[in-house]
Amino acid sequence: QVQLVESGGGLVQAGGSLRLSCTASGPTLSNHAVGWFRQAPGTEREFVAAVSWSGGSTSYADSVKGRFTISRDNSKNTAYLQINSLKPEDTATYYCAASIYLSVTTDINDYTDWGQGTSVTVSS
Repeated sequence: QVQLVESGGGLVQAGGSLRLSCTASGPTLSNHAVGWFRQAPGTEREFVAAVSWSGGSTSYADSVKGRFTISRDNSKNTAYLQINSLKPEDTATYYCAASIYLSVTTDINDYTDWGQGTSVTVSS
């Protein structure tokens, strides 16, 4: 089981940027695709972005395309989510997760190991 810890969340104004990090301990993260999901109060957890085990393939939710960038550094056992041009509707707790697959997947059911989340609040 991969233990994941997210960091980098915070309170920002609309239009601002943050970089979220997801650091793994235990088994190497390079054996897994990594996804970022988010959940706003009273809503279902939703897919945001995913990156394959090598970093060579990525996928994004339509709502974040062009504003969010997912990446990873396997030498640091860490994945990242660069979030730019933040909007109030991006306010949520952001979670990273390790997939059972090496390749990109957007299905939340393919992710079995989850971090505790980091909160992002965007003020208008």
